Amino acid sequence: MPKNKFGIYIANYGISNDPQDYIDLAILSENNGWDGFFLWDHVFLSSNKTLPVLDPWIILAAVAVKTKRIKLGTTVTPLARRRPCIVAKEVTSLDHLSKGRMILGISLGNDSEFSDFGENTDPLIRSEKLDESLHILKGLWANKPFTFKGKHFNITDVDFFPKPFQEKIPIWVGGT
Repeated sequence: MPKNKFGIYIANYGISNDPQDYIDLAILSENNGWDGFFLWDHVFLSSNKTLPVLDPWIILAAVAVKTKRIKLGTTVTPLARRRPCIVAKEVTSLDHLSKGRMILGISLGNDSEFSDFGENTDPLIRSEKLDESLHILKGLWANKPFTFKGKHFNITDVDFFPKPFQEKIPIWVGGT
């Protein structure tokens, strides 16, 4: 039977305005035997929009440099509010920076983080974008010319380098 693994799953807001506090927590987690460090990927907190929110990707980059063993990732990135080519590059960069410790958590996201920025909140549209984005991520990470024609995204004959450090970046899907 596989060994259970334990990770820190923490909001990117409310705990502190100082990114160093999150970095210190990740280092402390690794030093005390935890297996993972995961940050939420929110633009703001829908119930309190004045609460400072830090960028999880920037913090995870610093955590990748300051740790050696602990897995790291987002919980969860709403792919429908992100450009898949940018997510592919960010995840690939973090995977290299961490020497293969990156895990990508994805979801449909919170309605208010779409509506407050004028984005479509229709769950069907968001799920279509999420599905297309997953195909694009896998296609870009395949390390060969990639073309995709979808309802929301189109890519023509793109070579995407570098390929991820890991053979296959784990993708975890979250939802309610």
